[in-house]
Amino acid sequence: MKEVKSPKKPLIFYYGIALLVIVLFNVIVSPLLVKARVTEVDYGTFMSMIEQKKIGNVEVEDDQIIFTDKDDAKKIYKTGAMNDPTLTQRLYDSGAKFSKDIETTTSPLVSFLLTFVLPLIIFIGLGQYMGKKLMEQAGGKNSMAFGFGKSNAKVYVPSTQGIHFSDVAGEDEAKESLSEIVDYLHNPKKYSDVGASMPKGVLLVGPPGTGKTMLAKAVAGEANVPFFSMSGSEFVEMFVGMGASKVRDLFSQAKEKAPCIVFIDEIDAIGKKRDGQFSSNDEREQTLNQLLVEMDGFEESESVILIAATNRPDILDPALLRPGRFDRQVTVDRPDVKGREQILRVHAENKPMDEDVKFEKLAQMTVGFTGADLANLLNESALLAARRHRSVISMDEVEESMERVIAGPQRKGRVMTEAERTTIAYHESGHALVGHILEHSDPVHKISIVSRGQALGYTLQLPQEDHFLKTKNEMLDELAVFLGGRVAEELTCDDITSGASNDLERATKMAREMVTRLGMSEELGTQVFGEAQHQVFLGRDYADHQDYSEETARRIDIEVQRIMREAHRRAVEILDARRDQLDLMAKVLLERETVEGDAVNALLDNEWDAYLEREGDILAAKEERNAKAAGMPTKKRAPRMSEEELAADAAAFAQAAMQEDAEAASDDAGDDCAVNAGADTDADK
Repeated sequence: MKEVKSPKKPLIFYYGIALLVIVLFNVIVSPLLVKARVTEVDYGTFMSMIEQKKIGNVEVEDDQIIFTDKDDAKKIYKTGAMNDPTLTQRLYDSGAKFSKDIETTTSPLVSFLLTFVLPLIIFIGLGQYMGKKLMEQAGGKNSMAFGFGKSNAKVYVPSTQGIHFSDVAGEDEAKESLSEIVDYLHNPKKYSDVGASMPKGVLLVGPPGTGKTMLAKAVAGEANVPFFSMSGSEFVEMFVGMGASKVRDLFSQAKEKAPCIVFIDEIDAIGKKRDGQFSSNDEREQTLNQLLVEMDGFEESESVILIAATNRPDILDPALLRPGRFDRQVTVDRPDVKGREQILRVHAENKPMDEDVKFEKLAQMTVGFTGADLANLLNESALLAARRHRSVISMDEVEESMERVIAGPQRKGRVMTEAERTTIAYHESGHALVGHILEHSDPVHKISIVSRGQALGYTLQLPQEDHFLKTKNEMLDELAVFLGGRVAEELTCDDITSGASNDLERATKMAREMVTRLGMSEELGTQVFGEAQHQVFLGRDYADHQDYSEETARRIDIEVQRIMREAHRRAVEILDARRDQLDLMAKVLLERETVEGDAVNALLDNEWDAYLEREGDILAAKEERNAKAAGMPTKKRAPRMSEEELAADAAAFAQAAMQEDAEAASDDAGDDCAVNAGADTDADK
């Protein structure tokens, strides 16, 4: 059946009603108001007031005379006009001010235009302008009150200045999936010939900062079709039903501009599972229901492709994830070492990098960094180089910025006692030495007792390559490294401190995971204890449901204690056997505060004396490179001499010094002889 709608009256009908109200007001109400202010008197009263000279102003009209009282100008009187030839003379003798309107003849057409048409035009124009403004504020003629039901999605048109797939590095698999969609929009016949249909929805999932929104922007730059972008939180409104109205309006606009792409960022804001609990959000659920209908409902919308992004796919509603709605899920994970190198090169294109910056090495050092972390790293490096008045970005700025990203900025204003500095030096030396000795531990890159963020000191260990699995031996070695700082305090300090609190927390958590999650306990076997509810890409646990007995819990605690004590014993054996090296490392840290690069390798390999012999050349080369980066003139260094050349140079210097002493002694002797001869001559005289 065809829907019957009530006819709407034209706008001129309402304008006519308003104009009629104004005319009636001017014709009826306004004269009554004026009439209430004027007092009507007889002609005799008017004549007696003239004789008494109480008339102020007089206005003579054809049918009436209007006059005021001379003493009280607010009193207005009127009387009928009479045939009185001497009225003018008597008014003049009484001193009244009198006048009569001069009649001018006006064209009837001009009078009609000025009195009727012109006010009507002004009134209609003002009404149209005000109506247009109110409509714009309400969000358009199809919107609901105050624009609540209107979609405010951003529409992107093709642009040569936008982001393209060539600007996104490190996510080749994701780009391949999305480029297939772009190719389908450009050439749909190639796919329809083989009976293929494009996925209606693509869900981008991954940790924060991996480039999901960047990939969507690249699709907008490559697709050459209208691209609607909206955040999931923009659908949520105060009143129930407004979010669903926005979804309808968004897809209505998209269908008008089809083929097109709709991108919803952070879709978990409206796509959360419908649990049916008392505290459920009706507005969010209605919005989700409308989205489900629009994606795969009664009406077909093959030419509208939906791309969504989230970092919480575990909480999305199953009806949203089924085939027919989101047919394809693309995981945008943290980049590997090759991807990190590509991302670093992309972000370094507009930055002057020094020749000592090696992107291959930097990619190996930044394991676990996302694309956003790498972009922030190079931006911090550029800011640091500008702060140091350097024209290029060297590896020193990059490494300093990496430490700022990992551990936070240096806290130079924190003042510590000498005893605290000594404890921290031994603590960090213990971490580094245990990590260097154990086979499955990551290499030590830097040791520092300078405060950064919440840490009083830190030992930076960086893996040489990406690892996606951890062996049991690697985890046991990591536990020993965690406890190395506390063991160093036990061996060298008078008392233990609270500095190992974070180490103990991380070690205990890892040991418990080995027993309850990973099945690495021979005592309890390959079994998982407890049901964890955690977020896949955010790495945060909600709760842990205990599904085992108290006796099993006691056995778990005993096994965790055994693993922790074993790690403690290994750390004690390593540090006790190398006590002299531990003391040397603490002494060097107290002197220099930070040890890195070749210095930390020499310190850990117990070759510190040999390093000191060549340290001058290393520092000189570094200073020369830094001076060159800062645009300062550099001094040419003399080549380093061999041992024989050093000995010969020292012998020549000693011989020259002895010769100078001998010449000085002979000169002193000659002076003494001259003085004695002068004394003898004086005596003879």
